[in-house]
Amino acid sequence: MDLLPADTTLDARDGGATVALLPVGSFEQHGPYLPLTTDTLVASAIAAELASRYPVLRLPPITISCSHEHAAWAGTVSISATTLAAIVRDVADSVQRAGARTLVLVNGHGGNYVLGNVVQEASLDPGRMALFPTELDWEDARAEAGLTTNGLTDMHAGELETSILLHAFPDVVRPGYERADHVADDRRYLLSRGMQAYTESGVVGRPSLASAEKGRAVLASLARSFAGHL
Repeated sequence: MDLLPADTTLDARDGGATVALLPVGSFEQHGPYLPLTTDTLVASAIAAELASRYPVLRLPPITISCSHEHAAWAGTVSISATTLAAIVRDVADSVQRAGARTLVLVNGHGGNYVLGNVVQEASLDPGRMALFPTELDWEDARAEAGLTTNGLTDMHAGELETSILLHAFPDVVRPGYERADHVADDRRYLLSRGMQAYTESGVVGRPSLASAEKGRAVLASLARSFAGHL
């Protein structure tokens, strides 16, 4: 699966897409077996799946976002919520000048809370935005793909994310996920204390349950759900 779109300017002109997809990832720890780019790879995999089925313009991903809760682990890099919001708004303005009326933010990182506010505000403007997947889209995908865990238990580097990478980018998954399960369902102080208050490894979830087939089925389910948003 290609991380970056390969369209030329002629492809964009002839395609005439009115909807653009902007994957938003992060650069943060995902335990010892998934790369720092995991959320970017997940968002890009979703965007590529959608672009294979719908007439949309796929943009390259935003690769650094709001990962402050992971700062205790080496390699994690963040930008402020204000900066992320400004980048998204600038991209939305540019996309409109390029001919697309709507920008869909394909978000791969749960900590990018500000994206919801940006989309909420944009609902009042001529140039619309959407945020995908929603929490319900993820829940439907888990159920349809036969995942064992739910979103609460499987929060980070668990069954869901590991499955998507095993399907879409298997070469980046290192050994060790099979024995890395860690459950910490009560995370009520996450925003003030950070992830380090709930996990030593950086994992919160059950990656041992992951499989490439589950990852394929998750992406297929999300592609079906996207039809309603489109």
